[in-house]
Amino acid sequence: MRLLLADLILVTHFAFVVFVVAGLPLVWIGALRGWRWVRSRSFRIAHLAAILFVSAEAAAGIWCPLTLWEDALRGATSERSFVARWIHELLFYDLPPWMFTVAYLLYATLVAITWWRVPPRPRRPA
Repeated sequence: MRLLLADLILVTHFAFVVFVVAGLPLVWIGALRGWRWVRSRSFRIAHLAAILFVSAEAAAGIWCPLTLWEDALRGATSERSFVARWIHELLFYDLPPWMFTVAYLLYATLVAITWWRVPPRPRRPA
């Protein structure tokens, strides 16, 4: 049961990462192709909030709770964050944690610039 819960956390974590990473290029592609959903205010707020949360965690030196929960359920501890572990596995290259923090902050900046360059639809009048 613990491993099943750990796997569910891993799948949730992966979906969160895909949402954050894929969200930005999809907004730009969608803007060019006229996709209405990329200008959805709720989608854009959720996307910006997600990367700001990740950036704030990294800047504060806080481990992602999903990583900690998964590791605890598996009976393992890790010195790397979720993203750092997978990047290490994919590229066989170990980067210091501060480089991931810089990457998160730069990505958050790109998401914020995108908000200005490809603005969401205005709020509907109440």
